[in-house]
Parts: sequence; C-alpha cells; structure tokens
Amino acid sequence: MQLSVVTSMYDSAPYLEEFYGRICETADKIASSYEIIFINDGSPDNSLDIALLLHEKNSRVRVIDLSRNFGQHKAMMVGLEHAKGELIFQIDCDLEEKPELLEDFYLELKNSSADVVYGVRDTRKGRLFDRITGELFYKLFNLFSYYSVPPEPLNARLMSRRYVDGLIQHKEREIFMAGLWAITGFKQVALTVEKGFKGKSAYTVGRKIGMFVNAVTSFSNKPLVYIFYLGCTISFFSGVAALYLIVRRLFFGVLLAGWPSLIVSMWLLGGLTLFCLGIIGIYLSKIFSETKQRPHTIIKEIYDRSTKS
Repeated sequence: MQLSVVTSMYDSAPYLEEFYGRICETADKIASSYEIIFINDGSPDNSLDIALLLHEKNSRVRVIDLSRNFGQHKAMMVGLEHAKGELIFQIDCDLEEKPELLEDFYLELKNSSADVVYGVRDTRKGRLFDRITGELFYKLFNLFSYYSVPPEPLNARLMSRRYVDGLIQHKEREIFMAGLWAITGFKQVALTVEKGFKGKSAYTVGRKIGMFVNAVTSFSNKPLVYIFYLGCTISFFSGVAALYLIVRRLFFGVLLAGWPSLIVSMWLLGGLTLFCLGIIGIYLSKIFSETKQRPHTIIKEIYDRSTKS
C-alpha cells in the first residue's frame, strides 16, 4: 500500500462527497494503490451513512465507527494506528484544508527528503479576539513546555511510515496532538497554506482555556518546577522582610502597625497556596486517569472490504 488518507468525521455530512471526489482525484496522481480511512467520532448527523455508501462504492474506502464521541485527537490516533500505507496523509474532511494539498506535500516530501510535511496557516481568520487568543495559546504553551511547538499548525500533514510508527507508540490517555507531533522527532518541514474559515470558531473562551490547561499539564511538568521556584522566592522575600522588622524592633524600637497590609498578605499567600494546590491536583488527576489504563477509544465496527475474500 503506497498511501493512506486518514480523516475523522463529526458533523461532516455536507462535505463528505466533495471531499471524497477531490481526494481520490489527487491521490490518483501520486499513487496506484491507496486507501481512504474515515473515522466516525460519534457524529450526530448522517456522516456514517454517507461514508458507508462511499465504502460500498469503492473498496479503497475503509470506515471505522467509534462507540461514541471521544474527541478529534483520539479519533485521529485510531486512524493512524489502522493506516497501512507507506505514506500517510492526515487531513480534516470539512474542506477548510484543501484535499489538493496532498500533491503539494508529496512534492515537498520528495524534494526535502523529510519524514513529515505539515501545513501552517498563513493568517488566522475570524474575530480579532479569536486571532489574539489563538496566537497567545502557542506562545504560552511554549513558555511552559520543554519542547517547542510551531505556531498555527494544521491537521493536514503527510507523514512517512516510520514517523507514524513512532507517533503511535505514545499511549497516554490525555492527547495533545501538536505536542506529540513535535516530540516524535524526525525531519519535519512546514509549508504555509491557506486555510478556509466557515465563519465561526467551535472553540469558546472556556474551551480554549480548558484546552490550554490540558495541553500544558499533559505535556510538561514545568508548572510543578515553577511552583517550587515560586515557593523559594516567596520564602526568601518573607525572610528578608521578617529580618527587617526584627532589626527595626530591636535597634530602633519601632513596631509597624499594619493590619490592612497583614490581611492583604494573608489573602495573597492563601490565593497562591490554593493556586499551587490546584495545579498539583490537576497532575494528580491525570496520574489517576493514566493508572486506570482505560482505552482511549472504543471501536464499535470496522468496515473494510479489502480484508474479505
């Protein structure tokens, strides 16, 4: 098998037929043998029905139906685990990323001898607030991470077999794909591409904050290290302040009256304590989740005509 195309489905029914036609036309140009894997991530619309019709129409189409919605990143990992091609093209099927990118990525992969060619968006579209928070997400993440993640990476990427074999060795339950892409290593080349925009981002402010906290705590222990240094810093300045007060009392007979400042200091230290305990609690909850060894996804059914005699 020369090529595998992997895409996940969630509310994707309006785009599937056009996506299928365009990706087949592009794949025919670069590979004589290929497969298209659709992963149904518990889509509430009729995406699965449309994908099954394409499966009946073309034996190259494989459909993996998950038992419920597990999230896009976990669904993508399932698709990569089942891909058989020497090259694997991962892309969203909502047509915001053009299926024809496959040909551009293939040419760049051959010319650069890279293991991965991935897309980065030229400019982030949408509201000013969405653009600012989107850029801020990756800057803050890289601040809290030991491994730098390129800003604005897209799901569209063409990968070699050996890279994907390395990528799917990561078995954690809390998946942050951009981080896993980076730490897997190998030579990776970025191409600036234009990404479409359907007019509204699915990521609310609350969801972005939750995603950021999950990404950092799933990928880096730096916040725990920062807590240690924060405690050391507070202890140092507290010791200096205490020494200053003792010296003033012993040698100058001055005792500062400062109940308001004392109360403020107590609230400040109490807030910092709860904040630090909260971060530690998040890490403990992730350890709790990982030690349970629950499957990160459950497959309900695999529709694959190529395995039938």
